[in-house]
Amino acid sequence: MTTIESNHPTGGDPRMVALRWTHVYSGKVRDLYTSDAAPGRVLVVASDRVSAFDHILEPAIPGKGALLTQLSLWWFARLGMPNHLAAAHPSLGEHLPPGIAERSMLVHELDMFPLECVVRGYLAGSGWLEYQASGSVCGIPLPAGLQNGDRLPEPIYTPATKAPLGEHDENITFERTVEIVGADDGAALRDAALQAFATASAMAEERGVILADTKFEFGRDPETGALTLADEVLTSDSSRYWDAETYAAGGIHRLDSFDKQIVRDWLAANWDRSGDPPVLPDEIVEKTADRYRELIDRLTA
Repeated sequence: MTTIESNHPTGGDPRMVALRWTHVYSGKVRDLYTSDAAPGRVLVVASDRVSAFDHILEPAIPGKGALLTQLSLWWFARLGMPNHLAAAHPSLGEHLPPGIAERSMLVHELDMFPLECVVRGYLAGSGWLEYQASGSVCGIPLPAGLQNGDRLPEPIYTPATKAPLGEHDENITFERTVEIVGADDGAALRDAALQAFATASAMAEERGVILADTKFEFGRDPETGALTLADEVLTSDSSRYWDAETYAAGGIHRLDSFDKQIVRDWLAANWDRSGDPPVLPDEIVEKTADRYRELIDRLTA
């Protein structure tokens, strides 16, 4: 979709009258649009695309984009820090075509930091692999004897560089972030990410859900200079969530996550990562969609 036409609104932002939004960028999941009539604004549209092992897979997960957008909006309203939203569903939905509104956010254009601000409360994923090799994660030494999925003594900030589409993000040390963005901004990003994680993990715990780890992205408002939370936030794609009761019970399913892990597991068992990935079976697509919906229900009910 190269352009999106907005309708004549009955109220709200007057710049939203009869705008033509032009596609400017596509990531793994989100497509970005701008309009000459709305300077300083970006229309972010979450697709139903699903990726794994740095490949976009077929088919897409029905309803995924709307669910990711719904969860981001829910968290933006609760984290208590500046975010990039300029307008959001349902007010924005009055002006966009059906099928687009529920997965769109109108946001302020920011000067983005080139970092993934990752916070881990539990040892899993790439952190577990790094710990096995070195006993540390992103240069942070951890106690000996930890197992996959163990809770850490306290949440740790483990940043990563943003990789181009099709390449891996690279875990880096805090010292490296200082080299990239400077000492003041490096510390501000770390502190904001840890604060957001603490707020979110406490709220998730109240709902019987563990927030094991997540990544945040931040930018600076070019007008005010304020550090501003951006992109998606605390979604199934950017975070690892576990069911608290299942985790406490132990067993092989304690680390089953509310995300596309079903897709990763099926792909790992059915593809050697050479050539194009296989088409996902209907059953895998349906189970993945169910996990996305279940997390929304658990957190927002």
